[in-house]
Amino acid sequence: MGDNEELIRKCQQKSRKAFEELYKKFSPFVYGICLRYAKNRDEAQDILQDCFIKLMDKIGDFRFEGSFEGWLQRMAVRESLNYLRLTRSSFVDIDENDSDEEDVSSDIISNMTAQELIAEIGKMPDGYRTIFNMYVIEGYQHKEIAEILNITESTSRSQLKKAREYLIEMIKNDFKR
Repeated sequence: MGDNEELIRKCQQKSRKAFEELYKKFSPFVYGICLRYAKNRDEAQDILQDCFIKLMDKIGDFRFEGSFEGWLQRMAVRESLNYLRLTRSSFVDIDENDSDEEDVSSDIISNMTAQELIAEIGKMPDGYRTIFNMYVIEGYQHKEIAEILNITESTSRSQLKKAREYLIEMIKNDFKR
């Protein structure tokens, strides 16, 4: 951990200068996470600010037992989800019979840059985007997603299925233009 450990320890001792350095070092990483959940850059910036305010309060909880980046990532995901929960996100229960996942061709997606894909994900409705990010990008399982978001596992599965279909359709439409 080296440099990060010393920096984090200074932050835990409430050093303003160390916290500013920590912000400079990790804000691009956290902003990228926030941007995946937000509708636009301004909203991502708001979530980023919330994350670092929370970080100032919670940095003393970090015990150097795992990677700081992983700990910070989990915090950023939680703050992003809290922001969505407080501002607008809702999930629609869909009949469990409708939640069978279909194989979706990934040829179009494999030819996209990461920035293009993130931009397309950002256009998705909140529920789709949240489930897609949590499952595909963050690696949560449907059971965990259901518990975190207070929805059923079948709703998580169906939202993911719909998100994939929506994403493929958006990308196809963009390439037709």
